Amino acid sequence: MSPLVTSENRDGTPESPIVKRILIGDPLASENADEHLLPKRMALPIFASDALSSVAYAPQEMLMILLTGGLAFLAFAPWVAAAVVLLLVVVVLSYRQLIRAYPSGGGDYEVARKNLGEVPGVIVASALLVDYVLTVAVSTASGVDNIISAIPALNKWRVELAVVCVLGIVVMNLRGVREASRAFAIPTYVFIGSVGVMVVTGLVRTFLGVAPVASSAQYALHAQSISQAAVLLLVLRAFSSGCSALTGVEAVSNGVQAFRRPKIGNARTTLAAMGGIAATMFVGLVALALISRVQYAENPCDLAGFDCHGTPQPSLMAQLAAATFGMNSIPFFIVQAATACVLLLAANTAFNGFPLLGAVLARDGYAPKALNTRGDRLVYSNGMIVLGVAATVVLVIYRANLSNLIQLYIIGVFVSFSLGQIGMIRHWIRGLRRIRELPDDARAQESARRQSRSYRKGLAINSVGATLTVTVLVIVTITKFTHGAWLVFLAIPILSTLMMGVYRYYRDVEHETRMDDTVHFGSAGDIALVLVNRLQKPVAKALDYALAARHEKTLAVHVAVTKEESKSLQKAWQEHGMPVPLVTIESPFRSYAGPVIAFIKQYREEHGSSVVTVYLPQYIVGHWWERVLHNRRARRMAQQLMLVHGVTITLVPWLLDSSELIYGRRSRPVPGQTRAGFPTTPQLPYDHEPRRGNRP
Repeated sequence: MSPLVTSENRDGTPESPIVKRILIGDPLASENADEHLLPKRMALPIFASDALSSVAYAPQEMLMILLTGGLAFLAFAPWVAAAVVLLLVVVVLSYRQLIRAYPSGGGDYEVARKNLGEVPGVIVASALLVDYVLTVAVSTASGVDNIISAIPALNKWRVELAVVCVLGIVVMNLRGVREASRAFAIPTYVFIGSVGVMVVTGLVRTFLGVAPVASSAQYALHAQSISQAAVLLLVLRAFSSGCSALTGVEAVSNGVQAFRRPKIGNARTTLAAMGGIAATMFVGLVALALISRVQYAENPCDLAGFDCHGTPQPSLMAQLAAATFGMNSIPFFIVQAATACVLLLAANTAFNGFPLLGAVLARDGYAPKALNTRGDRLVYSNGMIVLGVAATVVLVIYRANLSNLIQLYIIGVFVSFSLGQIGMIRHWIRGLRRIRELPDDARAQESARRQSRSYRKGLAINSVGATLTVTVLVIVTITKFTHGAWLVFLAIPILSTLMMGVYRYYRDVEHETRMDDTVHFGSAGDIALVLVNRLQKPVAKALDYALAARHEKTLAVHVAVTKEESKSLQKAWQEHGMPVPLVTIESPFRSYAGPVIAFIKQYREEHGSSVVTVYLPQYIVGHWWERVLHNRRARRMAQQLMLVHGVTITLVPWLLDSSELIYGRRSRPVPGQTRAGFPTTPQLPYDHEPRRGNRP
């Protein structure tokens, strides 16, 4: 999807249109790819921003669900938070094993496909792609929420603000991984530092007897009546919402190849650092929220005394910052700005994971090949654009409402978690089976024993991970299905079916085009046909190219719609002494491609299976409105003639003056050339040597 490269610099590098250069930058050479690999300090904000930023809304969503049953249910919060942290630790340990076993970047998809089969692999890939789209939507909506909490007047521009944020993130990522890491590193580290300072300050104030008090602590809560049977369901629903803190953990395993060497070691270290920071921040924010008595209702009108119609409900982060540092204080705005930035930039994790996974799927034949194409800045730009468009559509449909979007979230990621962990179990079992099948002397060697211990350790970790993630998937499904998650369960099989269809299509094309011994070389003849409407310079240039190719026979073909045009062309042909014969074909029904196709078939019946090359002059213009003024007949005829066996098409471009808008410096004069790029010294009109420029 990269725009047309239009000219070259003096060093031979392609030059892009001015707008593209400003937004994205100049193209990078493929041999510079290693220079753009990430060190650990830059990889952390790139791949961990989603997992780190999720602690800004995961505690909020967890407490919001618990408060549905009343203030008494906050007693479950520490236990629910502990369960979330335990799950996070297990998942991080499990993915460290996955990175070691499958460092190629396929992550859960590669594990499931190699160990469980094609269908589970495609399901995992579909779930991850859906989750990446929702990651961008949820992160952006949450970031906009925090912006609105600081500046309530922006509430009416919620959707527009979200769309602009997604567009900005797309452009930044299209500039390349290194540039994106520089832009995203500072906000991520400021967020970690500001939240750490806020939690420590709040805990110190509590220890000194002046605990922070949230602004919502003064409101009475109209709780729903909860039956005894529904208590467990409410707690499980709060747990499933808190599990949104685990989103993004899988991104590191999908991006191992973006790390500097040693890739596996750096990726595992980054994953461990991400897990430790995320767990610490999550626990600290939950503790501070309980100390300051934060109340965040699913329906703001349930807070008695709160103006739910005139003012948006402040986010949990805004309430904690105001209670700790004071409303409208400098630290308050620092926390809000850092939170908003990191939530918006959390979408960047998806903009790294989605294109990388798309490239792997394209290489395996499950996605369009365009997703495996690197753009000018050595990133998979097509995947980034697809992700940006999909996330924008979701944000517009759901009006950037976080509470609605969060219900769709984490289903996909726990589908991939579960199948990936089950696949790793099978991977370790296969490894242990291979060791057991070794001869006794080989099995007794230290390397085999060390490998066996490693496999058993991996099997134990991934078994626990699979048990927990499958359990959480069941809980999440039960608690979120009727709240909108059914859409995700509908999207995953649809996307999986489409991916299987793409794979079958590529398989059939590969079978159809595979080289075999039935292919024959050589033909009975070689003829060139130059289609002529009027005798003009573009036609002369096409004739020059045809003669330069030295075909066995070259003919100029004119499709005569009117007798006047035919006579005028024949007269001009003789006056200018054109070097090839002119053949006129009558077209009583004013069609062009049909008569030419009939002529080709008749010629081949008379002269054998000749290879026919059709030369078509075509205008190249610089303004969009010029395309309307020209009928583009050459393009339409080429599309029809390409369907005729034994016919090849050559489009001969004629650059009008306006094409300088596209081709830029190519049309600038250099020593020995005129402005249009033609030689200043006289040239014979038909010397059978093809040249650059328009004139033959």
